[in-house]
Formats: sequence, structure tokens, C-alpha cells
Amino acid sequence: MTDAAAAKSGRKPKVRYYRFRNALREKASGGGGGTGPGAIAEEALEAAEAEFVKMAEDYPDWVQAHLRKLYEMHGRCVDSPELRHFQFKELRDAAHDLKGQGGTFGYSLISHFGESLYNFAHPREEYNDNHVEIIKAHIDAMKAVIAGRIKGDGGQVGKELIQSLHKAFERHAAVVD
Repeated sequence: MTDAAAAKSGRKPKVRYYRFRNALREKASGGGGGTGPGAIAEEALEAAEAEFVKMAEDYPDWVQAHLRKLYEMHGRCVDSPELRHFQFKELRDAAHDLKGQGGTFGYSLISHFGESLYNFAHPREEYNDNHVEIIKAHIDAMKAVIAGRIKGDGGQVGKELIQSLHKAFERHAAVVD
């Protein structure tokens, strides 16, 4: 029964059904610019690819700036032991970013060391000098990866860097946990 017929008969319609255009579906399918659902215009793909290549080329420079900040945080841990809880939280946040981005730009070892640093910098009751030394070992390993532009797993050099981090853990492990 239509609204007009319901009004004439004195009855009110019980349900109204509105059909709205699904703009999100149109956007997700390329907005009609491609061919078929999910299609993206070729020009848009090429522009995105060019931007990604530029970002990948700039990634080592960006990480070097990030590593300088990590070294500053490490220095504050050394100079101000009473602020280590705050610094470790910042270190953990920075490591979270590194672990997510390294692999995206072809630097799997950055992701590996970033994840290790993230896991190591978890909240603790107290942080001692040995914790701080292990943090430095993580940063040093990432610095070596970026300085050497070591992509992927790094082959033999990558294995040696991972081994050097394990040795740092062994050297300081007796008093960290």
C-alpha cells in the first residue's frame, strides 16, 4: 500500500523502506573509472607506484633521523635513571613504528630489530643499566643495517648482526629479568 492510499483509507503505513545509494561501494570499486568491480584507474596505480618508489629511496634517510632520536633517548636513560620508565615507553613506541615499516621498504632486518626492541622495552618494575645496554645494542644493529643499506635478510651480514644482538643479550641477561 502506498502512502497516498494509506492516507485515504485512514491507515498509517507500518514500515517505510528507503534505498540509499551505496557511495562506499562505488568508491571501493574505482568510482566507475576502471573496468569492473574493484578496478583502479591505471594512472592512479602508476602515480601510487612512483610515490612508493620515492618513499623507498628516502627510507634510509628517514630511519637515520629516527635512529638519532633513539640514541638521544638512550642517552637520557644513561644520564637520568629516574626517567627510564618514561624513556622506555618512548623507545617502545618508536620501535613499534620501525617494526612495521622496515619490511614495507625492503629492510626486513629493521623490522626484526624493531620488533625485538619493542618486545624488550615492555613495562617493568625497574630498568637497570643492563637494560639500557641491550637497548643500545638494538639501536647499533639498526644503524649498521641502514649504514650498509642491507636489504632483505642481509645474508651472512644479517646473520652476524642478529648474532651480535644475541651476544649482547647473553652478556647482560643475568641481571635483566
